[in-house]
Amino acid sequence: MRIQVWRTGGFAGIERRAEVDTSGRADAHEWHALAERALATGRSTPAAGVPDGFSYRITVDGRSVYCADPRLTQEQRALIRRVLEEGA
Repeated sequence: MRIQVWRTGGFAGIERRAEVDTSGRADAHEWHALAERALATGRSTPAAGVPDGFSYRITVDGRSVYCADPRLTQEQRALIRRVLEEGA
């Protein structure tokens, strides 16, 4: 499974992208479960955020959803954090 996160907005407006490929990872099942829960609550169109807040596009194997601060679910926040920390 390939999980991509694209973050835009924020005070400086700097874009950040990261990606994790779960193939061959010992914790792949955890990533898959988290990704499915995060996608289930995402929107199919870009979400309205708040001034200077971050907006996100999460793509899992070609399926994209959108979400924005401060209305992230716990699963979305966890997945975004993990991908941005561990992804390349």
